[in-house]
Amino acid sequence: MAEEKRDTELETEETAVQPEDASPKTEKEPETLEATLYCWAQALVTAVVGVVLLFTFGVRLISVNGPSMQNTLYTGDELLILNSMFCDFKAGDVVVINDYNAEEPLNETLVKRIVAVGGQTVDVDIISGTVYVDGQELDEPYIKEPTYTSAGTQFPLTLAEDEVFVMGDNRNHSSDSRDSRLGPVNVGYLQGKVLLLLVPGKTPDTERTDWGRIGTLD
Repeated sequence: MAEEKRDTELETEETAVQPEDASPKTEKEPETLEATLYCWAQALVTAVVGVVLLFTFGVRLISVNGPSMQNTLYTGDELLILNSMFCDFKAGDVVVINDYNAEEPLNETLVKRIVAVGGQTVDVDIISGTVYVDGQELDEPYIKEPTYTSAGTQFPLTLAEDEVFVMGDNRNHSSDSRDSRLGPVNVGYLQGKVLLLLVPGKTPDTERTDWGRIGTLD
């Protein structure tokens, strides 16, 4: 019995003793210049392709020209636009209209605000300067002044299901859906809606750039 006990103790000691390092350490070989350059080139190509795809199918940049959206937007403002395929257009959205089948000068890219969407009825009281949609007066803190012009359109006007009614925020100095040369816009002509004001142009009153304007639109 004593011998068996000694053997057990010896076996325990043997199993407890382990070599400090049974496997030889392998040193990591330093990366070659060619491998480093390849990794950087691969990352650059991936980034470029990603940006191209993003600006082809997702977003794009538009520059504002003209006073029709004052005092929300000014000439020279650079806007980031979300592609129409990702948009659920609603009243209040500032949108970009593609080259439209309208008479000059309304046959070019326009930036306007949606006032009403398909199926709604728009009415303008040019005496009080008030705009109504489905009989409800609109709260429009973004406009420069009340709407005193109808531009020849007969109101009230009910939109087709695939149409939107757009106006500029500078109501009395904007050619928009009130103008018979443009009228209600088919949603298929909407390029997208404005996500951000990225780079502000010069403010007309001061001729200075107000960088505090960067961001989403009201």
